[in-house]
Amino acid sequence: MATIKTEVRSGVYYDSAKLMALQRALAGLPGIQDTGVVMGTESNKELLAHIGLDSKEVMASKPDELVIVVKADNEKAADEALAQVDSLLAARKGDQDANYNPRSLETAAEMLPESSWVIISVAGRYAAGVTREALHLGKHVHLFSDNVSIEEEIALKKEARELGLLVMGPDCGTAMIGGMGLAFANKIRLGPIGIVAAAGTGLQQVATRIHQLGSGITSGIGTGGKDLSEKVGAITFLMALDVLARDPDTKVIVLTSKPPSPKVAEEVIKAARKAGKPVVVNFIARAVTTLQEGNLWYATGLDDAARLAVELANNPPVLRNELDVDLKIFKPEQKYLRGLFSGGTLAYEAQHILAGYLPKVWANSPINKEFKMANSLVSQEHSIIDLGEDEFTVGRLHPMMDNELRIRRLYEEAKDPEVAVIMLDVVIGYGSHPDPASEIAPAIKKCLDEAKKANRHLEIVCVVTGTDEDPQDINSQIKQLKDAGAWVDTSNEVVVRRIGRILRALAERDAESTAAAGKPVDLATLKKPMEAINVGLESFAENLKDQGAPYVHVEWKPPAGGNEKLMGILERMKQKSS
Repeated sequence: MATIKTEVRSGVYYDSAKLMALQRALAGLPGIQDTGVVMGTESNKELLAHIGLDSKEVMASKPDELVIVVKADNEKAADEALAQVDSLLAARKGDQDANYNPRSLETAAEMLPESSWVIISVAGRYAAGVTREALHLGKHVHLFSDNVSIEEEIALKKEARELGLLVMGPDCGTAMIGGMGLAFANKIRLGPIGIVAAAGTGLQQVATRIHQLGSGITSGIGTGGKDLSEKVGAITFLMALDVLARDPDTKVIVLTSKPPSPKVAEEVIKAARKAGKPVVVNFIARAVTTLQEGNLWYATGLDDAARLAVELANNPPVLRNELDVDLKIFKPEQKYLRGLFSGGTLAYEAQHILAGYLPKVWANSPINKEFKMANSLVSQEHSIIDLGEDEFTVGRLHPMMDNELRIRRLYEEAKDPEVAVIMLDVVIGYGSHPDPASEIAPAIKKCLDEAKKANRHLEIVCVVTGTDEDPQDINSQIKQLKDAGAWVDTSNEVVVRRIGRILRALAERDAESTAAAGKPVDLATLKKPMEAINVGLESFAENLKDQGAPYVHVEWKPPAGGNEKLMGILERMKQKSS
């Protein structure tokens, strides 16, 4: 019958890699059926119980205690296995015994004064304290540790932002800085592309594909998977985007993430528009209405993101100002669109396109039923009204034949001091009004004149649908509308996208980038040769060694024996003395 024996040790701490190595070593001993080597956290105890390695000693263990369980063929084999624990723990990888490993981060910083980075992979409940210490020493942090509370993550990142330092993580598996890989990383040649990623394997996939396509990267900055959540608000993501935008060696930026918060994604996109260089965006599960807009290129996947980045780096595009209107001519209160359509499909398309520019567009016939106007006769915020709907055509001609109702509504919307843009469609051809512009153009001119008298700029935009062989003559219609002061095109998409750009710019004109809330990251710290301090998994120190980067590995143990109450007191005492 199998024998289970348990040993619990207090006042010790080992990283997860060393515990895993011990577990494997014990499992390979003669007569051993199964083993468990963990710290005595509740989740670890549940796991041991699940696999049949629970005991009274296991259940009584504390989070800061080491629990060793062996299941053996007999009692002798179990005793012999436990007797070898110390010798197995003492076994060190490579020649590390010959090196002095400091026990504190402060000492490590004195040993490697030029280091800009600290790699942290200690247990989650200790990670925030170590990260805070690294920040106080003026170091960027690559925080591999998980199980850090969202509240702690926010606090750490806000503190880092005030100091102009990056906190990559928690739960950041990958980073590549100046040709050096941190934690899980690949050997990628240096090149003109910078990557910001809230997804570790996503960063690796994009970076490796860029390498395979013959290019390379300046930096691959990980942020941790929760950074683009609504609570965290993309603090690190925006800081990383900002530093790559300022980096003269970075010609193209790639942004990639697992599904982000829609609200936060918009904030990131807003900042990306101001980068002054091409930005490739790949946010999984985020709907896009265009593949390219201004300096933004939207990728369909990770591979497509890499391909686009390489193409843009090899053939730098000429970036032009998307706006042909000076925003200063609009008053601060002017921010809304009113679309007055005779064509239902054109109204639908306008809604669809504008969804990529504006968070909410109301309509009497909405695509999204949540945005149905409360009253079709009274516009609200951004509104698109299809005047060809049944509610407007009972007892009167369709607006393609009769302009009276639309003109009346045009006058009404033009008087609204919050309206910046009015859009009209003019559909000609057989069955339509014989000369719609002859009625609409004078109304447009009157509206523009009245707005000018009120010291307001009003943008009236028209799309004309028709041909030069139609009885109304499309060229004549266009001329009349332009002469009245309207901006005119024959493509509904072109018109709507122009409107979208204007309205989005108006919404953003007074907005301040979240990245600007703190101190900018010193670009020089990302450009200098990598020197790093490692706290936690020894394998990460080995990675640095293999790449030829100077490093110091801290022989870290939790302060106060892991007693969190005492740790808190010590932390507060330390803060008061500093």
